[in-house]
Amino acid sequence: MTDWARITAGGCEIALDPALGNIRRFLVAGREILHTAHWVGTDAAPLAGAPVDQHLAGDFFAAPFGASDVVDAPNHGWTANSHWSGVTRSQDDDHAEIRLTLDRDVMGARVSKTLGLRTGEAVLYQTHEICGGQGDLTFAHHPMFRMEAGGHLAFSPKRVALTTAPALEPAHLLAYPARTTDLTAFPAQGGGVFDLTRYPGATGHEDFVTLVEAGGAALGWTALSRSAEGDIIVVLKDARVAPVTMLWLSNGGRDYAPWDGRHTGVLGLEDGCAAGALGHAAACGDNAIAAEGAATALALGADVTHTMRHAIAVFDAPDGFGRVRDVVLDGDELRVKGAGDAVLCMAFDPAFFAS
Repeated sequence: MTDWARITAGGCEIALDPALGNIRRFLVAGREILHTAHWVGTDAAPLAGAPVDQHLAGDFFAAPFGASDVVDAPNHGWTANSHWSGVTRSQDDDHAEIRLTLDRDVMGARVSKTLGLRTGEAVLYQTHEICGGQGDLTFAHHPMFRMEAGGHLAFSPKRVALTTAPALEPAHLLAYPARTTDLTAFPAQGGGVFDLTRYPGATGHEDFVTLVEAGGAALGWTALSRSAEGDIIVVLKDARVAPVTMLWLSNGGRDYAPWDGRHTGVLGLEDGCAAGALGHAAACGDNAIAAEGAATALALGADVTHTMRHAIAVFDAPDGFGRVRDVVLDGDELRVKGAGDAVLCMAFDPAFFAS
């Protein structure tokens, strides 16, 4: 913890672990927004496996996403499992930034990361650049949130939600494979439907489902309204670069160590360019996600730079606000619309997604 790089602005703080490149903490008014698995920092932490799993917490950038079957890398790639260096910080009265670069190449590409905060906003800004390289590369962000007493999810328009076979774990609620255009009625195992806009329900399942952004979208978003925490978390992405949002529903379905059935009510909101859980090799060719009209890998090149922009905004939820109906970026303001005429507003960097 003493080696974490930190920045603050207003009432917010980011703490990043350069040993893995992971955002370990995002504090808003002293309250932790991101999830940390119960074994992290204890004797129960696994000694084997990828470092990202041993230290499962916060948000990390996976490139390639998931278990790679193309390059020699641990689960979620070297971007989430190895050292980043050249840490520089800048700070003034209005904003703070951390910049750093991955020590290793990824398929010959250099990867850099910039994290930012701005005074008067509860927003974590995150930019990654992948420069050069060769081949096709998947990626995804991986912020994790825990819902102590459940809540609601709302999404920018999606063309389809789908699962691919096999399921992650024997204990699952969704059907594999399956698809629907109605996010409130995803096919469930053994019949019936599962509402993807409500989570969690009964514990004892582990599920993974991919949502494909509607055609032509520039901005994608997910709004997570948490009942016990009394907040609304809005996760925003550049949908032109990250056309899928993958939901990891980790709700007690892994009864083996170090999970021990205790990892409950956790939601991973994984925005990226990937073929869901199918793997890197599948994402480079024909696959079920690509068949829905979404790109599933980035084409690297010697003179090519890919820029991924991602933001997490946190609002206090007023009584009676209800479910999120829409999220709009209008100039220098982020607006979240609720029941009736209710609207929450926060200042937002107008240049962040405009580039």
